[in-house]
Amino acid sequence: MRNIKLIVAYNGLGYHGWQIQPGRKTVQGVVSAAVTDLVYGRGAWERAAEAEPKARRRIIVHGASRTDAGVSSLGQVCLFQVDDKNPIPVGNFRGAINHRLARDIAVLEASEAPIGFDLIGEVKRKLYRYSMCIDETRPVLDLNCWHIGKKPDLEAMTKAAGILVGRRDFKSFAAAADRRTSTIRTLFDCKVTTDQHRVYVDLEADGFLYNMARNIVGTLVDVGFGRLEAVELPRILDAANRRAAGAIAPPEGLCLMWIRY
Repeated sequence: MRNIKLIVAYNGLGYHGWQIQPGRKTVQGVVSAAVTDLVYGRGAWERAAEAEPKARRRIIVHGASRTDAGVSSLGQVCLFQVDDKNPIPVGNFRGAINHRLARDIAVLEASEAPIGFDLIGEVKRKLYRYSMCIDETRPVLDLNCWHIGKKPDLEAMTKAAGILVGRRDFKSFAAAADRRTSTIRTLFDCKVTTDQHRVYVDLEADGFLYNMARNIVGTLVDVGFGRLEAVELPRILDAANRRAAGAIAPPEGLCLMWIRY
């Protein structure tokens, strides 16, 4: 088999997240359908749904991050397999897949990965960026942000963000539905920056719990608007309880920027 690795960008506003879900439009479903149709012929994805189980031929494209509904990406890393005898040169996969994709998804790179490459287990770092609009009027032509309407206290947010950096138990920032055995993660950096129209929070870590990035951003915004104090962050971490932290930020402001191996 050949391992084909893709770097994929997408605008998540029109999708119910990355992972395939029955009856819902997802990024994984759309990309997998495009790859299946490329390898097995036009309409192969739909034909496979109607075929007998043993006759089904579908290629599932796996992603390194399971982004939520509304969350976007500029650097999702994906992997799928094709037969050794498949004649498509690796350099042709990017253009051929893009030809079969909607305008809000694009393959940026395609390369061959070694057999045995662990798409998830070999991840060293990920960077998520959260964008907030501070203009009084909501930005109707750029909906990939959280419209908060005014500038928060960036100094307070920066102070709170610095407290979170390091190897910590982030259980207070994980969704209650997260059932992972360990909630310890290393947050290498948590940076708050701004320009004339936006406030950004960049979160770089070795991994993220379910809703961890959005819960951190929501808590930092609560600090920025005086609903919480930065000095409360150690208490929130120690509580290891989701109810101790601030409100969750909406998904549309979050973007997966890159993944490093």
